[in-house]
Amino acid sequence: MIRVLIVEDDPEIASLIKRYLAKEGMECVHADTGPLSLTAFAEKGPFQLVLLDLMLPGMDGLEVLRRVRATSHVPVIILTAKDGETDKIIGLGCGADDYMIKPFSIFELTARVKALVRRYVDFSGEAAAGSTTSLSCGDLVIDPEQCSVSRNGQDLGLTAKEFQIVFLLASHPKKVFTRENLYSRVWGEEYIGAENTISVHIRRLRAKIERDPAQPEWIVTVWGMGYKWGET
Repeated sequence: MIRVLIVEDDPEIASLIKRYLAKEGMECVHADTGPLSLTAFAEKGPFQLVLLDLMLPGMDGLEVLRRVRATSHVPVIILTAKDGETDKIIGLGCGADDYMIKPFSIFELTARVKALVRRYVDFSGEAAAGSTTSLSCGDLVIDPEQCSVSRNGQDLGLTAKEFQIVFLLASHPKKVFTRENLYSRVWGEEYIGAENTISVHIRRLRAKIERDPAQPEWIVTVWGMGYKWGET
């Protein structure tokens, strides 16, 4: 069964989300403060997705997200009343996979949860069913079984989406992927207005895996076309 952690201090919103996700056969655990959410994540997991409000008592949502990302690649959707572009970029930069602004449509939220969970579970299944042999690229090791990328034994802390991008590119080192290709393959959705989403994820990935993000050797831009994996 798919299990979702709902981190939301508004009991009405949390109850509404739980009710609709339960209709989709998902089990939900609710936490209404930052500290309680981390306790629930550690003690009541594993979860296949986290819905995370940014404005929380005890600890703000971004700090919760940072701590979750320190140990897990689980997909995270941010829920917030903040609608500024800067807040969205900060949230994505901290490791969120998606972002919804309150008030939101419960039907759209349910659809996004289902799509993200399906992609996450399907990807994990593909990795398990396919080759589990790690890919070695210079000093990087890409492990599809653990969904991790490491350098000299040190895990680089990629999110689920970040790992999927790296694994897709590294598995096809001579192929150029357009932004549309990447978005449809990794997010499983039509590429409409997602330019910033791709840019944020690529910038964040380069900061994690490149020795010099300003001169990337692995995630290479092919101007006018898209991105490919470097053949260094």
